Amino acid sequence: MALTVCVARFCRLTGRTASTLSTGYRRAVIVPGSSRSVSTAAANYIQFKLDERTAHSSLDLFKKDTGVIYRMLGIDPTQVQDNPERFRDWAVVFGDEHISSGRHYWEVTVKKSQEFRLGVAEAQMSRHDCVGTNSSSWVFGYAQRKWFAMTNRKTVPVTLVGKPERVGILLDYEAGLLGLVDVENPRIVYALRARFTAPLCPAFGLWDGELLTHTGLEEPEGLK
Repeated sequence: MALTVCVARFCRLTGRTASTLSTGYRRAVIVPGSSRSVSTAAANYIQFKLDERTAHSSLDLFKKDTGVIYRMLGIDPTQVQDNPERFRDWAVVFGDEHISSGRHYWEVTVKKSQEFRLGVAEAQMSRHDCVGTNSSSWVFGYAQRKWFAMTNRKTVPVTLVGKPERVGILLDYEAGLLGLVDVENPRIVYALRARFTAPLCPAFGLWDGELLTHTGLEEPEGLK
């Protein structure tokens, strides 16, 4: 039986946490109130950039907003644009697409990071929370040289995976599946199951190093 443990402590000022831590038929989705839509036609694949409006002040976006780097000092929070979309307490940034149906796949390259989280969150998730600490977000994380799956402050160890430089994320909205994918030997290493009822955004937490996103990719064959 998988062991479930709760997150023990949080350091809110820097957004740092300590945790023990196929392509099928697709259709176009337009989210009310959003200037962007998720294109899910058979020949197209989800593309997104990181949304600077949501980025915590310790996170810098680069490479045309497809990458994010953590800076210990960061920017003085009073010097970044004040808006309700921004994470003020946690080093989190969202992707700029809202997803409300379909099956989607993207990859992330991890560089020099020993603590990060990758997954999805409801677009309207509270900006006072960290991804993985509420029932509105689902993530795979890495900390203290261990992988874990996390939602609603509960973590489950993820074994049979080391610290690859690049990993995949598979989201199947209707099936309620979020999968961590081994891109070297394409397979779902671990899957979180949920009932998604609201538009989701790709979500990232980062407490050192950098992450680079890769979108517009075809889903590897053999994933279920």
